[in-house]
Amino acid sequence: MSIYNIVKELVCISFYNEEAYEKSLMELFQNLGYNAFYGPDIERDYKNPLYMNDLEILYNINNHLDKKAVDKAIELIQDWGIGSLEEKNNKFMEYLQNGINVNYWSNGKEESTYVKLIDYDNLDNNIFTVINQWTVVDNEIKIPDIVVFVNGFPLVVCELKSPSRENTDTSEAYNQLKKYMQVIPTLFNYNAFCVMSDMSISKAGTITASEDRFMEWKTTDGSYESTQWADFTTFFEGIFDKKRFIDILKNFIVYSIDSTTKIKILCAYHQYFAVNKAVKSTLKAIDSDHKAGVFWHTQGSGKSLSMVFYVNKLQKILQSPTFVVITDRNDLDDQLYSQFAKCSDFLRQTPKQATSMKNLKELLNDRKANGIFFSTMHKFDDYDGSLTDRNDVIVISDEAHRSQYGLEEKVDPKTGEIKIGAARKIHNALPNATFIGFTGTPISKTDRNTREVFGDYIDI
Repeated sequence: MSIYNIVKELVCISFYNEEAYEKSLMELFQNLGYNAFYGPDIERDYKNPLYMNDLEILYNINNHLDKKAVDKAIELIQDWGIGSLEEKNNKFMEYLQNGINVNYWSNGKEESTYVKLIDYDNLDNNIFTVINQWTVVDNEIKIPDIVVFVNGFPLVVCELKSPSRENTDTSEAYNQLKKYMQVIPTLFNYNAFCVMSDMSISKAGTITASEDRFMEWKTTDGSYESTQWADFTTFFEGIFDKKRFIDILKNFIVYSIDSTTKIKILCAYHQYFAVNKAVKSTLKAIDSDHKAGVFWHTQGSGKSLSMVFYVNKLQKILQSPTFVVITDRNDLDDQLYSQFAKCSDFLRQTPKQATSMKNLKELLNDRKANGIFFSTMHKFDDYDGSLTDRNDVIVISDEAHRSQYGLEEKVDPKTGEIKIGAARKIHNALPNATFIGFTGTPISKTDRNTREVFGDYIDI
């Protein structure tokens, strides 16, 4: 009998409470291959939210480095200085996703290197641990229900509520998490995201997310969606499968930063699976017909952020390709550019808006790698010829269904003049590029143009 069925039976019994649910989840994590411990059994400094026993794995992960470099990294990740929780957490996410840059003395001279906190290339080199009743002493003494650790870092805090008590629900769990952030903030310096669950409803969100931004995870592997309310096994197995969890940590958590706010965003499940499909289809298209497909997600589903996640992951796999993002309106160009600009730290480069075709050509040819450039379609109208012959350019077309994406040449019935479709102009300008279309509107069955340019649906 599965854990879920056992729990469903227990719910019918009056004594099934928060403690029993907590034990069920601990068993679920063990089934996923996590080490599981009961917090009070561990001798430790309660003021330190790290699980120091597991932190020693950093020496193995970075065994090619001088031990002094790892010593320095462990020192730095415990010395936060002054700053808001968001500032400290943003810095930690940079360390977590990209490694921590350390300066240390060796043989009488100062050396500099990067120390990895997670081995993203070799899953088995990391230690996955889940601990219930993990006491943290800060401004107050608090004991979160379950904390998920990777290599000793408390990356996820899970707050549970009893599924058998009518007067408690996930809203109370959310309020509890926000209270923790105020009174034991040191724990959340290292937080990737939080979970609130009362078994019938389980949702994940970041330290900056309002309650309505906490979201369910309705599939374990992307092949199907669970019922309207995702059962807790689908949620926890969907996110915390080790390989998927590591992928989410590395590629699908981003800080969107402008002059006044820092908003931390965890991908939704539909973004995660669709982006990975898009990356796979793009890699295939580069070696074949250069048609990566059409990514159709409805309006309001976070399409622009899906593009950010797509670019971020693909640029790592392809070792610094160049992206050209094309829209058909100036306001859309500004909106998309603004979203990418807010995620510059995550993307590790600053996007640029092309002011003209001449400028776009300069941007493309002044470099042999990297670059995220934005342009509108109308800039191509009066341009003939090639901008670049490079084959490592990925063209992202927003609202790919629109009629002006025509490849064919047409004769104007009034003037007899031959008019070239906008898509043909773009292909002529970027002859060796690979094309992917993003749209919030379903493509008509009669719309051959879009499929000719981009190929079939990647995800809907």
